[in-house]
Amino acid sequence: MDPNDQSAATVEANFDSLVGPTHNYAGLAHGNLLSAEHAGLVAYPRQAAMQGLDKMRRLRSLGLTQGVLPPQVRPDVEFLRSVGVSGADDAAVIARAARETPRLLASAASSSSMWAANAATVSPAADTSDGRVHLTTANLVTNAHRAIEPPQTTRTLRAIFRDESRFAVHDALPATPDYADEGAANHTRFAREHGDAGVELFVYGRLGPGEGSVAIPRRFPARQTLEASRAIARLHGLDGKGVVYAQQHPEAIDAGVFHNDVIAVGNGPVLLAHELAFADRDDTLASLGKACEARGFELCHVEIGSADVPLELAIKRYLFNSQLVTLPRGGMALIAPTDCQDEPRIVEALDRIVADASNPIGAVHYVDVRQSMQNGGGPACLRLRVVLGPQDREGVAPGVILTDDLGGKLEGWIERHYREQLNPADLADPKLLEECRTALDELTGILEIGSIYPFQRDAVTVW
Repeated sequence: MDPNDQSAATVEANFDSLVGPTHNYAGLAHGNLLSAEHAGLVAYPRQAAMQGLDKMRRLRSLGLTQGVLPPQVRPDVEFLRSVGVSGADDAAVIARAARETPRLLASAASSSSMWAANAATVSPAADTSDGRVHLTTANLVTNAHRAIEPPQTTRTLRAIFRDESRFAVHDALPATPDYADEGAANHTRFAREHGDAGVELFVYGRLGPGEGSVAIPRRFPARQTLEASRAIARLHGLDGKGVVYAQQHPEAIDAGVFHNDVIAVGNGPVLLAHELAFADRDDTLASLGKACEARGFELCHVEIGSADVPLELAIKRYLFNSQLVTLPRGGMALIAPTDCQDEPRIVEALDRIVADASNPIGAVHYVDVRQSMQNGGGPACLRLRVVLGPQDREGVAPGVILTDDLGGKLEGWIERHYREQLNPADLADPKLLEECRTALDELTGILEIGSIYPFQRDAVTVW
């Protein structure tokens, strides 16, 4: 059987977002240490987009189903207008923002939608009460540059997961601190096989009002609330027996673990995590183990301790922001950033895991996504996982599934439309918005998803 032919099986597809034409280093995300460390440096959008595309191709070469999500329009001029930056036309708005409030312009120009793990939370059909795949767009209210993403994210997801008999794409939760939601970056699903009923782990950093009290981080914000996670479980119609809630360790957040996927990754029956991932490690593992047992499989917990890889090093190299994938021919592989390959202690820890026959992780593949890494997102940040059964696959826009032909078209598209480098001062260039719109107008044709952007004159309502 062709390993790329997944039409007859339930598979977990990775939908990676293309890095946008305005990829730049503004250091906007409080609590993201790599983002802050590289703030103000020259960025290389063309290289960044090619690194992301190369990662997609690498995953496909392993026999995995790989999808593509388009970037968002940037700079977001309507966002600038909504906060009082006026002007006779778009160019005037951008010029005024650059002159009077450059940080707002940086927020409006951020290409942070490249991190598709924050696009939505996804529950497969096997877990939901109505037998459909459910996706809830994340509201991302903690950071202004990300809070502007949900409307376009919802339009994009509804254009791609278009069959309403197979998919339910929910609007983002109310944009309030009580319901702060960061998407799949704080959500992990465990199952014996992708098509089986599974256990969904929701990780939160703080409680909403009236929920009681827990220890919270002191240095950086806890971005996910328990009430947001509960709301998503309700929206998706999840069986309570297959849901586990766990608090992220506040000390980890203060160390720079802004999302759970910076300190833990799961796939199938496997949880790979640092010992400081959860506030109550023992209770979390016990709850997960019990829920998995009720679903008919045993949780395989693979832990890396501070003695082997200190928390600070794991964060700096994004060890746990790797993708853990099930290979079509059996076993699992970890897709890790090349930054990990440069650190002997991490390589030693991963070599021990691969050599241990008690877990199914049999290989590590290193990928170069350094442009994304320097902005605070590793391989796992760049993808949204969606479990698709054979009928579900038929309801996905076919043009977004990566093939050799599509890969070649996207490579040419990047070469035509992306700047080689981008300085912070370049965000004030009004031509950048025009370049982005021209590129995205062409991209929607390549992906065959219709006119999903408001600037497209024949835009159709898909939300």
